[in-house]
Amino acid sequence: MPRMTEAEAWALEDEVTKNPPKVDPAKARHPVRMIVVDDFSADWLRIKAEADHTTQGEIIGELVRERITVG
Repeated sequence: MPRMTEAEAWALEDEVTKNPPKVDPAKARHPVRMIVVDDFSADWLRIKAEADHTTQGEIIGELVRERITVG
């Protein structure tokens, strides 16, 4: 996985600071996690989520559960 440059890290920090994640008190014990993926993967996830009318997180969760089942 490529490392972030210092400029990218500051830009991400600014983005998260200006747009903090919305927290549902009912799910407060489940932290929001952020991962970095390559551009191809991000585009695929976005397109797949739009086509399936779901979220990118749900798609990743489904893929992980499938891999666990196969493993």
